[in-house]
Amino acid sequence: MSGSADDITPDLLLRAYAMGIFPMSDGRDDPDIHWVDPRLRGILPLDGFHLSRSLAKRIRSGRFRVSVDTAFDAVVAACADRGETWISQRIQTLYLQLHAQGFAHSVEVWQDDRLVGGVYGVTLGAAFFGESMFSRVTDASKLALAHTVHRLRAGGFRLFDTQFLTPHLASLGGREITRADYHRLLAGALAGRASFAPPGYSPSSVEVSAGACGGASGSTQDSTQTS
Repeated sequence: MSGSADDITPDLLLRAYAMGIFPMSDGRDDPDIHWVDPRLRGILPLDGFHLSRSLAKRIRSGRFRVSVDTAFDAVVAACADRGETWISQRIQTLYLQLHAQGFAHSVEVWQDDRLVGGVYGVTLGAAFFGESMFSRVTDASKLALAHTVHRLRAGGFRLFDTQFLTPHLASLGGREITRADYHRLLAGALAGRASFAPPGYSPSSVEVSAGACGGASGSTQDSTQTS
C-alpha cells in the first residue's frame, strides 16, 4: 500500500501507527510513501535488553554525555545519511512535524561536543515505535538504546516496537512475534498512558543499572536503524 507524500499529514501518520502500520520509502528522493504491516513483527521487551559487560563499562566510563530531544533534526538527518535509506525527505519532514507536536523523540549521545550516536521514535499511549538509530563511534547507538529502554521503563511504556528483527537486535534481546500478537500488544499499549519525560526521572540511574547488571541481562544497534 502506498500513497503520495503530498497527501500524508502528521495526523494521518499517527493514525497509521495506531493501526499497526508504518511508513517507508524506496530512497531519499522517492516521492511516494509505502505503508508496511509485516507478517512478523520485531519487538524489544522492555525487561529483556541484554546489557553486556563491555557496554555497562562504557556507560560507567563517563566518556559520553546523553541528552534527550535537544538535536532531534540532527539525529534523523544522521539516520538518513547513508547509501540506501527508507527515510525520504518527505518522511523526514513528517517526523520533524511530529517532534514539534510532542509525538516524536530522540536520545542523543555526545562525545565532547560531537554528536556520535542516537535513536529516535514515535510515541502513542504507552507504545514507543523505534524508527532508526545511528552510530559514529563504537557502541554509541547501543548506549543510546540502553538509555531509551531505561527511560521507557521509568515512564510506564509497555511496548517497544522495532518493526523488523535483525540478528543484531536479536542479540540484544529483541524477538519476533506474529502480526496478530503484535496487534494485541499494540491495542493494550495504546490504551495505556506513559511519559517520555517522567517526573523526577534521572538518566544517571542508568549507570546504577549498568553497575548492578554484572554483565548479564539488564533492565533497561551497532546497527544504524531499528528496522
